[in-house]
Amino acid sequence: MSEWRIPLTDLNYGREEEEAVLRVLRSGWISMGPEVLAFEQEVAEFQGVKHVFAVANGTVGLHLALLALRIDRGDEIIQPALNFVAAANMTVAIGARPVFADIISLDEPTIDPTHVEQLITARTKAIIVMHYGGYLCHMRHLLEICRKHKLHLIEDACHAIGAAYDETTMAGSIGDIGAFSFFSNKNLATGEGGMVVTGRYDLAERVRLLRSHGMSTLTWDRYKGYANTYDVLVQGYNYRLDEIHAALGREQLRKLSPGNHRRAELTRLYRKLLSNLPGWNIPFANRNTSSAFHLMSVVAPHATARDNAVESLRQQKIQTSLHYPCITGFSGFSGYKQSLVPKSQAFAARVITLPLHPKMYDSAVEQVASALLRVANSSS
Repeated sequence: MSEWRIPLTDLNYGREEEEAVLRVLRSGWISMGPEVLAFEQEVAEFQGVKHVFAVANGTVGLHLALLALRIDRGDEIIQPALNFVAAANMTVAIGARPVFADIISLDEPTIDPTHVEQLITARTKAIIVMHYGGYLCHMRHLLEICRKHKLHLIEDACHAIGAAYDETTMAGSIGDIGAFSFFSNKNLATGEGGMVVTGRYDLAERVRLLRSHGMSTLTWDRYKGYANTYDVLVQGYNYRLDEIHAALGREQLRKLSPGNHRRAELTRLYRKLLSNLPGWNIPFANRNTSSAFHLMSVVAPHATARDNAVESLRQQKIQTSLHYPCITGFSGFSGYKQSLVPKSQAFAARVITLPLHPKMYDSAVEQVASALLRVANSSS
């Protein structure tokens, strides 16, 4: 039982997920097989994209995206300073150099296209964007920059599954290649797991091989009699997804759109109740579309106000979080030449992530907002 009266997030699970797991166990096949294939097909239809690959988690999805694009040692990858560290870690893992760009503002904490263009050098090969909290970056501007400078565009869409770019294109399918995470706090949650999506056949073939040791056929193919041996075409990895996680993913995909709709309703209620917070910012306050509404964030006037609010909410057993510490402040990245990212640093020092999930009641939002208003007003 959680110690929190109002937790940050909660699984939107029910009998459907239980039956899905039992279905796999009763099948006698738990490695990558028919559930994974069905999950991939269903996500492809949902995304409106040709090529979809289920993987072990979002981090390896980003690794495969970089490898598929043949990013090489010494290449520079411009990416957000405000992000989970996975993209930066995978950049370093392949021998490339992360170059960190600032956010647009405290009100819009997505990567700043103007700063991105200033950071481009002869060694720049790609840009990674992250749709913070489920809200799309300024993709048209970023796509123009990539076309102008002949750069690849990778989407870290781990917050944004279900967010629409336009009538035919979803988040993750806007750039050359995208990666999703299905970690337990995501809108589509399987505990671990992820997905790589692309509209490019050449990238799809690279991901297909690299995901499973570079093998020309898979165990399921041989079990079904489609092949009786295999070749190893490239040196690859074991980044496959198993049947249990895929079965959970299929049930979660069915709940995704109504879940995102509920997140939007709760977000609008938060915004209404917190509209008079003295000196505070509510990111994306006027953005009602192009979002998966993954996070509900507020930005305090200064770091002390943030810390006081977090502690006050904790005492009332209301869970909060921080998305994210600025990557340029991590010890592991101190050896990389850093550009100035003052807005990302200010955001990281002042942001609070409030509880938000589809199972949350309006009354819980009202309690969180009331608690935050009390502490904000007492310190203003």
